[in-house]
Amino acid sequence: MGVYILKRLLLMIPTLWIIITINFLIVQAAPGGPVEQAIAESRGMGSGMMDRLTNANQSDVQQSASESGYKGARGLDPEIIAALEKRFGFDKPMHERYFDMLGDYLTFDFGDSLFKAGSVVDLILAAMPVSISLGLWTLLIVYLVSIPLGIMKALRNGQSFDRWTSIVLSIFYAIPGFLFGILLIILFAGGQYFDWFPLRGMVSENWDSLSWPDKIIDYFWHMALPITASVIGGFSTLAMLTKNSFLDEINKQYVMTARAKGLTPRKVLYTHVFRNAMLIIIAGFPSAFLGIFFTGALLIEIIFSLNGLGLLGYEAVLQRDYPVIFSTLYIFTLIGLIVGLITDLTYTWVDPRIDFESRG
Repeated sequence: MGVYILKRLLLMIPTLWIIITINFLIVQAAPGGPVEQAIAESRGMGSGMMDRLTNANQSDVQQSASESGYKGARGLDPEIIAALEKRFGFDKPMHERYFDMLGDYLTFDFGDSLFKAGSVVDLILAAMPVSISLGLWTLLIVYLVSIPLGIMKALRNGQSFDRWTSIVLSIFYAIPGFLFGILLIILFAGGQYFDWFPLRGMVSENWDSLSWPDKIIDYFWHMALPITASVIGGFSTLAMLTKNSFLDEINKQYVMTARAKGLTPRKVLYTHVFRNAMLIIIAGFPSAFLGIFFTGALLIEIIFSLNGLGLLGYEAVLQRDYPVIFSTLYIFTLIGLIVGLITDLTYTWVDPRIDFESRG
């Protein structure tokens, strides 16, 4: 197993390199880069921003605006265009920017955001608690409810319990999480009916001055609606996957043999069926983990004004904030690869008969 883990860790290096390279080339070719964004912003904010950009790099201004290929640059001072290019690193050829980025990423130096105050690492660390809170509680609730529910549906297949729970799960699955979040705001966050929960933020402004019990209550008071909106559509897929997986195992010959030997249904279920049926559920954990933590909660974060990783990445794409885009992509990819490795190790823990090293 040690050799297999080492191979997987070494394979992460070219995987990260290929993904970062492809996305670097795609983003560089996309119109509306950070220079164009800053030009539009400077026009909208007036001469104050232009003065700051010019003064910040006055000694480095050498390029003529008449030679600039940026749309919307006509009429701007040539010094501003040159200052913008130097500020965003576009005074260098693309290949130099690419190799500089690779060198920085090898040391986990992600630089500073182009449009937000502070370094990329600080922005990610500031957004991480929100995404972890929302994703962790969502994942925990979905798994704690869906797996037992799926097992009960498999044991009562075709009965009334199985039928009406399938109807409820189908309704939940058909409701988009963000739409359900809007409904929760209208009903319970001062929209039109009740004003029971806060509309924005993860904690209150006076959270630091609260006692520990009050801090816990305040935290769950703020997170109740976002978590509810996040979990609503997650039960159906996992519950039905669990049901079908257990049904498939229950109908196999080894289960009938175990029952014929006099084993109790509970012992057959949790000693023989559970281990094999859980393999397919474990296989889907990495995608569920990444989906809930980094993509599924994007609209929820926007609706409830939660400054998490999903919202950070989304705003970076809109603003062409390249350091934030590539850093979040790099981190998400690395986490996904590590989670995939952990999943394989969990396979061997659930079923020791699986040996990935011999297969390799």
